[in-house]
Amino acid sequence: MTNGRDSVGTVEDLHASASKITGMDGFGGDEYLDGLKVLLESLTEDAGLTPFGNKAQRALLRGSLAARQFSEAEWKRHPEHAGVPVERPIFVTGLPRTGTTALHRLLTADPSHQGLDLWLAEVPQPRPPRETWPDNPVFQAIDAGYRRHHVENPEFMGVHYISADSVEECWQLLRQSMLSISFECLAHLPAYSSWLAEQNWADAYRRHRQNLQLIGLNDAGRRWVLKNPSHLFALDALLEVYPDALIVQTHRAPRTAMASMCSLAAHATAGWSDVFTGPTIGHDQLGLWSRGLDLFRAERARRDPAQFADVHYDDFVRDPIGTVEGVYGRFGLPFTAEARTAMTRLHDESSTGAAKPAHRYSLEDFGLTAAQVDDRFADYTASLR
Repeated sequence: MTNGRDSVGTVEDLHASASKITGMDGFGGDEYLDGLKVLLESLTEDAGLTPFGNKAQRALLRGSLAARQFSEAEWKRHPEHAGVPVERPIFVTGLPRTGTTALHRLLTADPSHQGLDLWLAEVPQPRPPRETWPDNPVFQAIDAGYRRHHVENPEFMGVHYISADSVEECWQLLRQSMLSISFECLAHLPAYSSWLAEQNWADAYRRHRQNLQLIGLNDAGRRWVLKNPSHLFALDALLEVYPDALIVQTHRAPRTAMASMCSLAAHATAGWSDVFTGPTIGHDQLGLWSRGLDLFRAERARRDPAQFADVHYDDFVRDPIGTVEGVYGRFGLPFTAEARTAMTRLHDESSTGAAKPAHRYSLEDFGLTAAQVDDRFADYTASLR
C-alpha cells in the first residue's frame, strides 16, 4: 500500500523501523515506553485515523524514536557535553498563535544567543559550523524533505513557515520522552490526554537539557533561547531542571489565538482523520489550551516575578525591536548594537517573501463561538486589564 497503512504499528515494529533508518540498536532507558504504549492505544482507539493518517503518525513516532537513538549515540561519542553550562536560558511561551514564533526568531538573531535548529532537533549532534551545512548529507536530506513539503503544502507554509535551517520549537526534544502536547494538537487523543495530564515532566526536561548541552557543545558561550507553547503545562518541571530560566509569556486575544490554533491543526492534519476535524478540533483545542494557561498562571503566581516578562501581541506588532529591547531590560541583559542590527535585518526579511504570514480562519469553522472562548478564558482576560 503506497498511500497509507492499516495501522500506525506496534511498539516493537516502530523500534525496528527506527533502527533500520539509523543503523543503531539502543534507545536508552525505558521511561518513555509507557507513554508510547498509551499513545499507540489512543491513536488506534480514539483518533479515527485514515490510512494516510496512520502513515503520517507512524512517521512522526518513528522520527521521535530515531532522534532518541541519535541523542543516545552522540552522548556516548561526546561525554564532555555533560559539562556544558546552560545558564539563564530564555523560554518563550504563551497560547499558540500569540507571536511566540516571531519573537523567538528575533531573540535568536542576537549573535550572543542560540536557538534549536530544526534539523538538529531531528538528528541531535554538536552543531557543525553553519557554513558546512549545505555539504552535510544529513542536513541535505532533511532540507530536501522540507522543500518538498513547501511544494506539496503551500497553504500550511502560509500558516507556519518552516525550513531545515530555521529555529523551531523544542517540542521535538520532549517527544523523545513521549511527553508532549504536540501529539494532542495533531489528533483526537482523549485517553493519551488524560494520561499525560497526570505525569511529572521533570525527567523529560532533564533529557531536554542534556540535548541542549550536546547540540550547543561548540557554542557553549551563547545563551539558549527556546520556544514552545506547551511549556504552559509543565512550568514546575521546567523550573526544577532550569531553576534560573527567564520566561517570556506572550499575550493575544484568546478569540483570535484559538481560531488561529484550530486552523493550524486543521492544515497540519488535513486528510489524517475522520474524527479530528471541524468541531472536534475546536472542542479539543479549547479545552487543552485553557487548561494549560490555568496551570501556568497558577504556577507562575508561586514563582519569583523577576524571572518573568510579558509581551503583548499588539505591542510587538507595532514595535517589534522596541518590544524585544524591553524584554532585555526586564531581565537586565545587554541589548547590543549587533543584536539590534541582526534583529532589524531579520524582521525586514520576514515581512516579505515566502515567510510572510498569510492565514485566514474563524471560530465558526471549528464549532466555537466567541462567547464560549470568552467564558473559558474569562479569568485570564480579566487579569490583563
